[in-house]
Amino acid sequence: MSQTASGHGTDRRKFLQVTGSLLAAAASPVRVAAAGGEVTGQLARYMVEARDRPLPPEVVQACKHRILDTFGAMISGARMRPGELATAYVRGLGGTDQATVVASDLRTTAINAALANAMCAHADETDDFEPVTKAHPGSATVPAALAMAEKEGRSGLEMIRAVALGYDLCCRLLLALGPDLVRGSHRSAEGTSSTFGALGAAAILARLDERSTRFALSYAAQQVSGLWSWVKDEDHIEKAFDFAGMGARNGVTAVSMVQAGLTGVADVLDGTHNLFIALSSDPKPEAMLEGLGSRFFVTETAIKTFSVGYPIQSPLDAVLTLRERHGLRATDVRQVVVHLPTDAVGIVGHSAMPDVNCQHLVALALVKGAVSFADSHDPRLMQEPSIQSVREKVEVVGDPGLMTREAPRSARVEVILADGRRLEHFTKFPPGTKENPLSTERVNAKVRDLIVPVLGVSRADDLIARINDLENLEDVRALRQLFAP
Repeated sequence: MSQTASGHGTDRRKFLQVTGSLLAAAASPVRVAAAGGEVTGQLARYMVEARDRPLPPEVVQACKHRILDTFGAMISGARMRPGELATAYVRGLGGTDQATVVASDLRTTAINAALANAMCAHADETDDFEPVTKAHPGSATVPAALAMAEKEGRSGLEMIRAVALGYDLCCRLLLALGPDLVRGSHRSAEGTSSTFGALGAAAILARLDERSTRFALSYAAQQVSGLWSWVKDEDHIEKAFDFAGMGARNGVTAVSMVQAGLTGVADVLDGTHNLFIALSSDPKPEAMLEGLGSRFFVTETAIKTFSVGYPIQSPLDAVLTLRERHGLRATDVRQVVVHLPTDAVGIVGHSAMPDVNCQHLVALALVKGAVSFADSHDPRLMQEPSIQSVREKVEVVGDPGLMTREAPRSARVEVILADGRRLEHFTKFPPGTKENPLSTERVNAKVRDLIVPVLGVSRADDLIARINDLENLEDVRALRQLFAP
C-alpha cells in the first residue's frame, strides 16, 4: 500500500472511533445522530424505528415494483437448473414448516426457504441491479423478507418497509467499503453486499430491539463473504448462490440466531477489528448513515428490460433501436462494434452462458428483432448457424470514456453495413433505470411473461394484482396459494 493510501486508512480508523459527528453533514430528516455517534448504535436504532416509520408514496411504489420483479425472477427461476437444484437440496434438509419455496409444495424453515428462493431469483439474469455499487439487492433481500414475513405472519406493509431497509443496507455496505476496492481484493461485490440486504429485511420483520439488532449485525458481519471467481461459473449455479442464496441465508440466519437468544458483539461496525477496516483499505463508514430516511436505494436500482446480464441492457437497447430506426436486417451488417465500460468486458465479453454473452445476444437481436426470456436462455441458439455467423461479426471493446459514475452501464454501438455506411447509437440509460423508469404496466407485463408459464394465467394475474396492492395485505401468508401449487 502506498504511503498516501496508508494515511487514508489510518485516518479512517481514527474516524471510526470518533463519536457524535458522523451525521453532521447528512441530509436525512431522521435524527439518528442524536442518541450517540458510533455507527453500530445509530444504524441499529434506525433499523428498529424503520419498521414503524411511514415511507413516501414514491418509495412504496418502488418497493412494490422491485418485489413484483423479484417474484417474477423467483418463479421463473424455479424452473431453471439452479432453482431446481436449490429446491431439491433444501427439500433434503427437511425443517420446520415456517416458509414456502416458490413454485413448489415445499415448506421448510425460513433459513432454508430464503436460500432456495434467492437462488431461484438469480437462477438467470432477471433480477434488478444497482448501477453504481453493482449490487443485486432484490434477489437476496426480497426472498429473505418473504421468508421472515411468512414465519412471523407480518403484513404486506411491514414487508414493504423491510424491503426498503434491506436495499439500503445492501447498497450502503458497498459504498462504505468501496465497490472498486472490494473487487480489487478479488471479492464479489454482489456476495459481499447481499448478506446485509437480507439482514435488514429480516431484522425489521423479527421486530428485534436495539440490543438484539446490534447482535444480528455482528452475526451478519461474521458471514459476509464472496469471491469474484464466480465469473468462471458456466452453469449459473454457484453464481446464484454467491449473488443471492448465500446472502439471504446468512441474513435470516443472523436474525434467527438472535431470536433464539444467542448474544454477540454489540459494536461490530466500530473500533478495533471492525467490519469496515477488515474488508476495505479505505473505508468510508459514514456512507452507512448519510441520508438514512431521505435517500432510499430501492428507488435507484434498475429493473431489467431484458433477462440478461446487466452490462448487456444498453447494447441491446442500442442495437434494437438501430434495427427499428433503419430497418436493419442481419444480412445488411458487415461488422458491429460494441463499446462497453472497461469493467464490463470481463463479465459479458466471452461468457459461456448465453444470457451473459454480449456478442451472442447482439447477434440474436439482429437476427430475430427481439430478445425473449426463452431465447436468451437457450444454449442451443449459440450453435444456430444463422446466429453464429452474425456473432462472428460482433466485437466487444472496453472504452475508458464510458467509465463514469453518472452512467456506469452505458454503451455505444457502431454498425458498419455491407454498403459501407456507418450507423451509431449511444444508450446512456437503458429502460428500467431511475433516469428512464418502467411504468407499473411495463413491470406487470414483464413479470406476467415470466410467471404465466409456471403458474397459469389466472393465478399469475391474481398474484400481480395482490402485490400491486401489497400495502393493504393483512398477512403475507395469504400469497402462498398464488405462488405455490
